[in-house]
Amino acid sequence: QVQLVESGGGLVQPGGSMRLSCAASGSIFMITTMGWYRQAPGKQRELVATITRGGSPNYAEFANGRFTISRDNAKNTVYLQMNTLKPEDTAVYYCNADIKLQLSPSYNYWGQGTQVTVSS
Repeated sequence: QVQLVESGGGLVQPGGSMRLSCAASGSIFMITTMGWYRQAPGKQRELVATITRGGSPNYAEFANGRFTISRDNAKNTVYLQMNTLKPEDTAVYYCNADIKLQLSPSYNYWGQGTQVTVSS
């Protein structure tokens, strides 16, 4: 069984920074792409950023220049550093990963989500 557990959400003032973490656990053979998505109230879930196993990032336009995705393959963990946060960044942020278990194909997994609220 695989679990993705996010941490680091909360309340931050506009212009502030926040770092999210997501750790994968279980009988993991290998994790390929990891990423972050978000869903604001009344809106569809959208891509924030993804990162390949080799460390190549891909960002949504709104995240470029403000957010940085990184990962630690040894810890099966992905991070999202968010700077210059805006009220419109308020959303539930979800971790996502393509994970291959021993003797099985790769499957896509989601974390439970962590709330990020940007407000004064």
